[in-house]
Amino acid sequence: MDSHCSTSRLVLFTFFLLCFLAGNSSATRPGFVYTRHRGRCTPQYWSSEREAWPRMVPERSTVEKMFGVMVAKERWRSDLTLLESTARNDEEGNAYGALLKQGIAALLNSYARKRFSYAPWEVKTMLIQAMISEPAARRQAEQFALANVACEL
Repeated sequence: MDSHCSTSRLVLFTFFLLCFLAGNSSATRPGFVYTRHRGRCTPQYWSSEREAWPRMVPERSTVEKMFGVMVAKERWRSDLTLLESTARNDEEGNAYGALLKQGIAALLNSYARKRFSYAPWEVKTMLIQAMISEPAARRQAEQFALANVACEL
């Protein structure tokens, strides 16, 4: 009876230890089941083309045309389209990639969502200003991401 009780305790302890270790590792990287926020204001939503893009922001337009030659040439290809930018998957560890992806989603939301946090001119200005450094780009990308996730229709 004693060995059965100690075996049960050992199994229970091992289970809790594995749960604890798995909880810490999944906080730093995606696990087996990869989840993304798929709200109606995120870059993933806009890249899916489930909704027509606002006429002021054509999906085939380039980053260069939307934000200016100097911004585009500094970090991205001159022919990179807005649709390609929202579908990018290089934002992990790439502050400028995250800034572009979240900034374009914020720009789309500013035209398409009446109650969005920012006006179109604010999004463009903040994106251009954030290009000054990697920490500034990372901070602005996070602010855009929060606004995109929290936007109301």
